[in-house]
Amino acid sequence: MELYSRDGAKKVKFLSNFDIYTSKALDWKDTLQLSLLDFDPDPSEMPPVCRKSTMEYIKHLKKLGETLFELLSEALGLQPDHLNSIGCSKGCSIVAHYYPPCPQPELTLGVRKHADAGILTVLLQNHIGGLQVLHDDQWFDVHPIRGGLVINIGDLLQVLSNDKFKSVKHRAIASHVGPRISVPCFFSGHASLLDKPFGPIKDLLSEANPPRYKEFLLKEYLAKFFSSSLDGNKLPLDYYKE
Repeated sequence: MELYSRDGAKKVKFLSNFDIYTSKALDWKDTLQLSLLDFDPDPSEMPPVCRKSTMEYIKHLKKLGETLFELLSEALGLQPDHLNSIGCSKGCSIVAHYYPPCPQPELTLGVRKHADAGILTVLLQNHIGGLQVLHDDQWFDVHPIRGGLVINIGDLLQVLSNDKFKSVKHRAIASHVGPRISVPCFFSGHASLLDKPFGPIKDLLSEANPPRYKEFLLKEYLAKFFSSSLDGNKLPLDYYKE
């Protein structure tokens, strides 16, 4: 109860259901959210029960994020430091989801269908499965691999790459078995990007590859994402397509 809050400005908070006021049905989970504007957080801001492990994990996430963005830059035909230089690896949110055993899993989901709003997601999960991805209108299980991480493209990287990289719709199903633990880290860019025009990387555009998205302010897009229900028919990216 000390940490419970729905205040978007709080860096560390505990909550049940992100979109409790807009969704048609509640997801079967509780969440501890840690918002990091940079990768040097004050340890005293972290709950004592997970302070040491969280600070150690953040240190490794920073290195991994920078490496992933170098590889993605090269895959786009850009200089290796391009995505890091525009702030993609700076700032993230770590969201620890706890899915207790569900007595009637057929009546709900752990998380409903959605695509991630950010640039890139690094997912750590325990041995209990539940994550599914949508491909060709079919749901496929993503089985946990011991010691493995799931890397997921977000909507903003789809925009930056002008659709060369695609975000994937996914969900988490509820289960009689539990508890399931999943800890996604959402890289959404440095806070300085919020008030700047955001759109496809200019170096990727040409007559043969025109922009597929209008430029927009990142803070407006994020406000639209978090104010809408995950199960809505119109996705936030749809508002910005050319």
